[in-house]
This record gives sequence, C-alpha cells and structure tokens, in this order.
Amino acid sequence: MTLGSFVSTVTRLHINQTFKLCFLKSLSSKAFSCGVQPITVPTAYNLFETSPRRDLLHYNHMLFDYSHNERHQEALDLFLGIWRSDLLVDGSTMSCVLKVCGCMFDQVAGRQLHSQCIKSGFVEDVSVATSLVDMYMKIEASGDARKVFDEMCERNVVSWTSLLTGYAQNGLNDKALSIFSQMHVEGVKPNPFTLAAILGALADYGMVGKGVQVHAIIAKSGFESNLFVCNSLINMYSKSGIVREARVVFDSMENRNAVTWNGMIAGYVTNGMDLEAFKLFYWMRLAGEKLTQMIFATLIKLCANIKELGFARQLHCRVLKCGFAFDHNIKTALMVAYNKCSEMDDAFKMFSMVQGVRNVVTWTAMINGYLQNGVTEQAVYLFCQMIAEGVRPNHYTYSTILMAQPSISIVQLHAHVIKTNYEKSPTVGTALLDAYVKIGNVEEAAKVFELIDEKDIVAWSAMLAGYAQIGETEGCVKLFAQLAKEGFIPNEFTFSSVIHACAAPTAAFEQGKQFHALSIKSRLHNALCVSSALITMYAKRGNIKSANEVFKRQDERDLVSWNSMISGFAQHGQGKKALEVFMDMQRQQLKVDGITFIGVISACTHAGLVDEGERYFNMMVQDHNICPTMELYSCMVDLYSRAGMLEKAMDIINGMPFPASATVWRTLLASCRVHRNLGLGKLAAQKLISLQPQDSAAYVLLSNIYAAAGNWQERAKVRELMDERKVKKEAGYSWIEVKNKTHSFLAGDLSHPLSEKIYSKLEGLNIRLRDMGYQADTNYVLHDVEEEHKAAILSQHSERLAIAFGLIATSPGTPIQIVKNLRVCGDCHSVIKIISMIEGREIVVRDSNRFHHFKGGLCSCGDYW
Repeated sequence: MTLGSFVSTVTRLHINQTFKLCFLKSLSSKAFSCGVQPITVPTAYNLFETSPRRDLLHYNHMLFDYSHNERHQEALDLFLGIWRSDLLVDGSTMSCVLKVCGCMFDQVAGRQLHSQCIKSGFVEDVSVATSLVDMYMKIEASGDARKVFDEMCERNVVSWTSLLTGYAQNGLNDKALSIFSQMHVEGVKPNPFTLAAILGALADYGMVGKGVQVHAIIAKSGFESNLFVCNSLINMYSKSGIVREARVVFDSMENRNAVTWNGMIAGYVTNGMDLEAFKLFYWMRLAGEKLTQMIFATLIKLCANIKELGFARQLHCRVLKCGFAFDHNIKTALMVAYNKCSEMDDAFKMFSMVQGVRNVVTWTAMINGYLQNGVTEQAVYLFCQMIAEGVRPNHYTYSTILMAQPSISIVQLHAHVIKTNYEKSPTVGTALLDAYVKIGNVEEAAKVFELIDEKDIVAWSAMLAGYAQIGETEGCVKLFAQLAKEGFIPNEFTFSSVIHACAAPTAAFEQGKQFHALSIKSRLHNALCVSSALITMYAKRGNIKSANEVFKRQDERDLVSWNSMISGFAQHGQGKKALEVFMDMQRQQLKVDGITFIGVISACTHAGLVDEGERYFNMMVQDHNICPTMELYSCMVDLYSRAGMLEKAMDIINGMPFPASATVWRTLLASCRVHRNLGLGKLAAQKLISLQPQDSAAYVLLSNIYAAAGNWQERAKVRELMDERKVKKEAGYSWIEVKNKTHSFLAGDLSHPLSEKIYSKLEGLNIRLRDMGYQADTNYVLHDVEEEHKAAILSQHSERLAIAFGLIATSPGTPIQIVKNLRVCGDCHSVIKIISMIEGREIVVRDSNRFHHFKGGLCSCGDYW
C-alpha cells in the first residue's frame, strides 16, 4: 500500500478526530524525515472538509499550520470564517491569530482583536496576554506592549521574555536591560530564549561588562551547555570585539550546529581576523559540518574583505553545486566580492541574476562597487534606474551616491533627500555637508549641519573640516567650543581639523598650542592624523623646531608626515635638512609621490641648489616614473628664475607638454622684476594678463620693472590700463599676534590705538640704524619722487610697523613673528637683520614666498630669496 492510499484509508475511518489529526501530523513529520513529500496545509484542509464533523480543534490545528507555514493571510481569513460561523473560540485561537497579526504588521486587526479579548475576558489568559505583548512589539508599539504587560494578572517567563525580546528588537536596549534586572529582582528564572535576547541586546549596546555578568548567571542556571545560549554568547563576545572569549565558549561546546560555526567564523571576519576565519573553516570541513547558506554568505564576505578572487570563484562553484544559487543573500555577497576584486562584469552578472528580488541593499552595493572602481557615470546611471523602478533609497544609498560628484548634481540630490525625509539623518546629513564642503560651499554645509537631528562626532568633525578647508579659523574654533559644551568627546579627526584651521596665517597661534595640549590630555596627540596636522601647523606658523620635535616623536609616519616635514624645512630655508629627510625616506625605501618632489625641488630653490634640483627632477621622472605636473614644472621654473637663469626657465616653459599656467608666468615675471629683464618681463606679463585679466600681480610687477628701469612713461601706461579695467592693486598687509589678539598694519598706517608709540619707536630705531651705518636702498621705492621722500616711504612699510609694535608690546627677549601677504622688499630685509641684532630679538617674517628667521644680524635665507 502506498503512503497516499494509506492516508486516504485513515481519513475514511470513523475514529476519534483528535487522534486522526495527531496521527496525520505525526505521519507528515515521519514522511518528511524519510524523504517523502509531507502532507501540506491544503491537503490537511481537504481532509478536514471531508470529515463527518468539524469543531474548534480542527480549525485551531489549521490556524497553527497556516501560521507555521507563514501563510498569514489565509490564517486571518480562516479566523474570520470561524468568527462568522458563531463558533466559540478559545485562548489558543486568539493567541495564534494575534501572532499572525504581528507577523503581518497589521496594526488595525491587532487592535481590534485586543478589544475582543477584553470583551471576552481572554486578557486574563496568560498565553493570550503574552501574545498581545508580542504582537504590539512586532508592530513597534512598545508603549502598548508594556501597558498590557503591566496589567497582566499572571506572568510567566514567556511573558517576560516576550517583552524583553520586543524591546531588544525595537532597539530599546536600555529598557531590555531594565526588564532583565526586574526579572532577577522578582525571582523569575530566565529561560534560554530570555538569555539569548538579553545577550543580543548587550551585543548591540556594546556592554560587554554586563554580558560577562549574564554569562555568570548562565553558568549558575545550568544553561552553559545549551546550544541556543552558547551561540548567543559567541555572537555577544564577537560583536564586542572579544573574539578570544567567543572562542573559549566555542571550544567548550560539546555539540555545535551550523549556526555555531557560522557565528564563530563571522566573528573572526567582523574583527578583521581573516586568517583565523580561514583556519576555522578548514576545521569545520574536517568536522563534516554541512555547508549552509549562512556559511557561504560569511565566507564570500571574507573573500571580499581580503580581495581573494580565486577562492570567491571556488565558493561560487560550490554554491551552484549545493543548489544555493538562488539565495538572495549569497548572490548579493558574490556581487560585493566581485565588486571589491574589480571584476565588474561578473558583479553585474550577479546583479542581473537578482533582478526579481532586488532590494535597496542590492542596488546600493552595486552602485558602491562602481564608485569604488572609478566607474562614476555607471554608478549615477544605476542610481537613476533604481529611482525609476520605484526602489526607495535608504540612508546608505544617499551616503554612497553623494561620493559621485561632480557627475551628479548635489543640488538635485539634496532636493531628493529632502523629499524622502532623510535630510535630518546623521549619516545622510553628514555625507551631504561633506559634499558641499568639497565644492567649497561651506555656507550651505553649515545649514545642512544645523538640520541634523542627532549629531554624532562624525558630523561635528566633518563640519570642522569644512571650516578648516576654507581657512575659517574663527568658525572652526567656535564650533569646537560648542561641541565640547554639548558633551561630545573629540576624536582624532576632530583634533586634526581644528589644528589644521590654526595653521592659517591669520589664526591665533596660541589657540593651536592649546589644542595641542588638549590632544595630549585626551591621549590623541600620537594619532597619525593629529601628529601630521601638528607638523603642518607648527611649520606653517614659523616654529619649524617644534614641527621637527613632533615628527621625531611619531610612532608611525605616513607619506603626509614625510612630505609635511620636507616642505616645512624648505619653506624655512633649511634646504639641507629637507634633503636629509628625503634621503632618509630613500634609505627606508618608502614610497614617494609628486608632492614629495615638489617639497624637495622647493628646498633646492630656496637654497639656490640648482644642480641638485635638476638631479632630483630627473630622478623623479627616470627612477620613480612620476610624470611632471604643472606644479612640478612651476617649481623648476622657479628654481632657474631665482638663480637668474631665465633662459633655462623659458626652455622649461617651451618644453612643457601643456600650456603654461598663470602660476608659471607669475613666477617668471617676479624673477624678471628682481633681475630687471624688461624684454622677458613684458612677454610674461602679456601671457599672465591674457590668462587672468583681473589679477593685479601682472600689472604691478610689469609697472615695477618699468619703474626700476626709470621708464616712468610706460609705468604710467600700465597704471592707466589697470584703471580702465578696474583692476585693484592688492594692498600690502602685515599681521602680528600678541596676547591671543591679531593686529594688522598697512604701510603708513595711523589707525592703530598705539600709533604714536609705534612711530616713536620707529624713529628711535631709525636713529640707531643710521648709527650702525644703514643707508636706505631707494631702488625699492617705485615712485617718481625725491630720494628723501623715498626713504620716508621705506621707513613706514607695514612689516616695520608690525615689528615696532611687537617690540613695545612684548617683553625684552621675546621672539617676534609677523606675517606679510606680499614679498618682503630688499631694504626691509636689510633693516630687519640689523634690528634683530640691536634689539637682541629673534624675528620671524613669513612673506608670500617663505619664512625668514632673523637673528643676530643674519637671516636664514642667506640673502637668497
């Protein structure tokens, strides 16, 4: 007799219906274990339809079967049929259908059933009340769930567990912990499901200390060998980063299932322990454990992390053999692996295979893959296609596609973000403000920042970086103060941004020192990004000694640190030290780039080391295969120009594979002014004016060349041309910081409150200068006036006013540091050397080209600048 005919015979027997149902259910499970197709819910329904009599027991059994097979709508329809037939339902019926409402997220039906339970008195039934708690938690109405729980006349461990699990699933981990503590106080012993739920909440909350306490409770309660609990412990320890403890739990288990192995391997993968993950997979295969979808997904993720394409392809083949090729998670994992291994064709094939079940995660992963591999246009096309197909982007999608600028309009994308109510999301808001920062629109970035609901330290750091990028030191410092006021703890990126802001010439240097002190207090000063920022700040603010001290103390160095130190020494005229740092890099066989050689050639430029500069340029091209950029060519033009080798500078310009930039012509023009080469100066000026008609530098330098040659008529024509084109000459400013306040000066400035004292100090200095044999070099006054008037003009240059103020506003012996936006003239350079000797002060002047360190009558530039 076949199984089917035997079932039919049993059905026709007039025996007890309960026995018949139990027997068929048992037979179904036996058939499944024997490899025979089990009796399905529709089959059972047909059997009940042919039964001579039906009662609530039959309907309840069908409800349970529908619910078990996730046929929730049919279960709900069946319940409505029962209700309409006036058949009295019981607690089992209500518990089952409440579970169905929760799974369907049907809030309306769930609340109606709750009302019926109250009317019928079923809320007194602990199982029904527990189902109500579970239902409300699933529809994310945790307040209603707690109200039902509090009104329960009787509670058991299942009731407590339902509430606790619901809180954990809704992300209310603090409430889940509170319920667990209350259980302990009221003497309710947790079951394995309770312990698993609380361990999951602790894992998500990062409270490993509490997790260890729960582990102790597990040991006392005798659940340490429970498979379900042990798997939860492995998950908790792995998510908390304590993989060693997770492995101890794993090794202590007598019985393991696929979840156990997958949990431990996933723990290794999550914590970056890729080799250990591979070893454990090997032991899993030796143990004969069957490969599941979860294991495959985890292993493929591992291949993606380490870009192991070969093993990913092997796993792909095994997936096909095992019949898991249609598993959505596996296909998505394979797509991500191929993306990370730059196999975009294979990745797109996997993406195409999930066409029927593509969700926002799949689309976002593919978009991210294209962006990571530099295929920006395709990423933007996919994003537009995703929108067209009605798939709603999530916060990660927006954060990803915002990296596609300028291929995508940030304004249009911002409008889309607003429409989908994601503008206040911390991740999307941060990505959006970062995108605005990258295009220089910090004002719009600040507006986005203000709208973010729950700002995290990443959002604060991104906004600080925006202010630092545009040199808005005051805004950056204020934002940092606001961050601290609101209780946020700065991280290394926060400090890096605010320290970079303090590197700006007009920033208060003392604030930079204070942030350095704060980073030491926070034990973040040795973080690579912070120490690199400190090197840059000290170098740009004239304290190359402190920059070098930070550099020497770095535990590890990246290319930014090395480049910053080379450029720092170069800007301070310490060319030989800059080259020593470069040679140290060479000895350590560290990777260099074009920025490294910009620093090296600049060092040669400022020190007049022409032959060395030529050699390093050739080394860059021949030994390091670095193609010269416009900036590097500009450095070579500067190298030759400063040395007066203007013909060689022109050879470089003529030999460039692209047209010379405005910076190149400006560099040449400035040297023509110094070396008084009128013919080449006119050519450079014409080229510069054609590229930047509104740049005053070309007109001013050309007029200065004419003035130096005594050709006042041509000088006047240049000035008239400036007036016609409404080009304004940049005024020469000098700044000095005293007691955290920055003071600025113009030539002949009388606006400072201490002007009388400043000019009195200058007069005294002029007398002492004449006693030392100083005579004004009036060649630097490019006006057609009397010699005596020229000397008076020189004595009132902005840098001299700033130095005079520094001398009267600071105590004797204190170093003075000033910043000038233009090049220091030769006469002022000579005067400052003498002042440093007669006043016994070290004077640091940062002009538009470099730093000058004056001390004892000498300058660090060696009079070569």
